[in-house]
Amino acid sequence: MKPTGTAETVGAVGTAEAVGTTAGELPRGTPDPTTPTSPSTPTPTPTPTPEHPPPSRGFLAKAALVTAVLSVAGALLGLVRDQALARLFGAGRDTDAFLVAWTVPEFAATLLIEDGLAFALIPAFSMALARRAQGAPGDPVRALVAGTLPRLSLAFVAVGALLIGIAPQVVEALAPGLPDPALAVDCTRLTATCVVSFGLAGYCSAALRAHRRYVAPAAIYVAYNVGIITGMFVLGGRWGVRSAAAGVAVGGLLMVLVQLPSLIGQLRKRKTGGADGEVAAVPEAPRPLDTALLATVLLFALCRQSQVLIERFLASHLPAGAISHLNYAQKVAQMPMILSVMVCTVTFPVVARALAEGDTERARGRVERDLSLAACIVLLGTAAVLACAPQIVEVLFQRGAFTARDTAATAGVMRVYALGLLGQTLVGVLVRSYFSAGRGSWYPVGAMAAGIVVTSWIGALSVNSWGVYGIAAANATGITVTALVLLAGMGPRSVPVSVRGVLRELSRPVRAAVVATLAGALAAAQFTDPLAALAAGGFTVTAVFLLLGRALGAQGIVSALRSVRSATRRLSHGRF
Repeated sequence: MKPTGTAETVGAVGTAEAVGTTAGELPRGTPDPTTPTSPSTPTPTPTPTPEHPPPSRGFLAKAALVTAVLSVAGALLGLVRDQALARLFGAGRDTDAFLVAWTVPEFAATLLIEDGLAFALIPAFSMALARRAQGAPGDPVRALVAGTLPRLSLAFVAVGALLIGIAPQVVEALAPGLPDPALAVDCTRLTATCVVSFGLAGYCSAALRAHRRYVAPAAIYVAYNVGIITGMFVLGGRWGVRSAAAGVAVGGLLMVLVQLPSLIGQLRKRKTGGADGEVAAVPEAPRPLDTALLATVLLFALCRQSQVLIERFLASHLPAGAISHLNYAQKVAQMPMILSVMVCTVTFPVVARALAEGDTERARGRVERDLSLAACIVLLGTAAVLACAPQIVEVLFQRGAFTARDTAATAGVMRVYALGLLGQTLVGVLVRSYFSAGRGSWYPVGAMAAGIVVTSWIGALSVNSWGVYGIAAANATGITVTALVLLAGMGPRSVPVSVRGVLRELSRPVRAAVVATLAGALAAAQFTDPLAALAAGGFTVTAVFLLLGRALGAQGIVSALRSVRSATRRLSHGRF
């Protein structure tokens, strides 16, 4: 396998496969320069070839592989980060204070990288690229950058400065019962810098993915977690938990730097035209983002991330360590969801480009396949978490200041969180369908608001009786309600998928996951060593889920197994 160390390598391979040309071959429509032409014969005008033709299955597979490898690396470093935080500072007052400040980068990541800004920018860049390929005057891509990047950068700086100034009020609003607000204020002022860095990183990621460059955007969380881990170990002895907040600031800067070379290379490219390939000189006015689109995607992302606010607010009144237990449980439980939504990270630009070109059928097929595959991935992970939660937490965290009591509390909460993972994944896939056309839509905002109301109501009623378990149950129920509302609204408001067909298809891996969970729990219970129990339970869950899912005809499992067999054959013949 050839190394894919840069986004340009992946993009070049994928483009060559999609167009069907090889090195040294002229694009179709270009005259052969070795063929003599008569002076009286006019030089034929070259037929324009699309700058980004519809991606081949091979390109999407390679892009998904690169994204998967780097996403898993980032997730593993995230676990190392959480392990370091648990080992160095335990689960008490200091970590509670930092995790309140951690709310800022959590919100910033959702609003500016993962959901909000990407939902607005990827369709906008896809439309600009489609217009450029269709021969629009000037350079629509550069016009979009000129109309959006300066204004957004000023907004990022203004919001970051505001958060630094009102950090005491932010901490008071987020966790009024916190025993040491001064420490949380210091950490919040450090983490507030990520508003600027995350905003710029999110802009770079969206632009590069629209250009089908996936390596640099997929590497941002590797760089980010390296910054945090380094900060904790270098400064932890002198700054305590503030070192983790300083690491957030450094990691945010690294997220931007890792993408800049690739983005600059893409923006330097100009549209060419004419027989001699001269640069098109017709300027185009800067094109700002659609205000309604930006407002709806940011409000949706804000509503979605407000689940964290509700959890932190309710948990701040519980005994010390409650916020930390919720955080550790959620971070581990959400790993299957992160891997499943990764599929949509690769295909979202494909759906947006298909809609920009008017190909609704291609977009519909892509979304239905994404739903099937993402659901299978997350349900396999859900079964593993439910079956082996105590062993997972013990292996990952139980050392240093993190005690067996912390393990038991975290594992219990993690199992409750896992019940909402399918809902989390469906929301991640479906909301991209609503915004992929590049138009503002208030329906996803309403769906997310309904889920937040359910989360708040259940959490407020259950926190006194059930503590952190009630908070986790409220989270799982609220996000599941949002997923069902979004699925019910698919059609004229979004990519028109078959809702009944999707539900029928989802029922198959759900049944497989239930049986796999029971089998995995029984297998794990046969061992006292946590690592052996985790290995036995994980293997059993995987085997039962795949075999039963295939027998039930779950399309996500069938297509995944087919891809694995194809990749294995290619590797065995040295052709991958």
